[in-house]
Amino acid sequence: MNETLRSIQNRRSCREYLTAQIKVDELETILQAGFYAPSAHNEQSWHFTVIQNQNTLNELNNDFKEVGKNVDDNFIKQVANDEKFHIFYHSPTVIIVSGDQKAILPQVDCAAATENMLIAAESLGIGSCWIGLAYWIFSSDKAADYKKVLNIPEAFIPYHAITLGYKKSEMTKVPERKLDKINYIK
Repeated sequence: MNETLRSIQNRRSCREYLTAQIKVDELETILQAGFYAPSAHNEQSWHFTVIQNQNTLNELNNDFKEVGKNVDDNFIKQVANDEKFHIFYHSPTVIIVSGDQKAILPQVDCAAATENMLIAAESLGIGSCWIGLAYWIFSSDKAADYKKVLNIPEAFIPYHAITLGYKKSEMTKVPERKLDKINYIK
């Protein structure tokens, strides 16, 4: 099996990280993978905001919890009320992935870039997790404030985040794949 397929098959969401910051060249390699994702009309409509400041990440976590307590979803309410839960799992690096709202399919473009970065992280032995819950922070009353603080361009909408860091432990259990999700038309 080639290395790309091995990285795809081995990648798992990491939720326990070492405190050590990832190396600059590793971060640059991961970001580069995001830039090479496919995009509708080749608009490359993404914007990446790298956060390595733990105070900022903790503030975002606290705001998520405040917003999450009022969301009409039991899972989100449950984690928002769990004082031990941290939306970014105390990872040393987080990338906020935003899309240009003027683009034709910014959410799809951002999803493709995110997946490329997750696979690149795995290929480097770096843990990662796609954080869809971050959407709730950026759809709250504080969204404009955070966009300003994080220098997210005005026309861009933050969709989700990626946590990055060295894995505290290796994940070995592979969830069963639902292989009956294919049909062929010949």
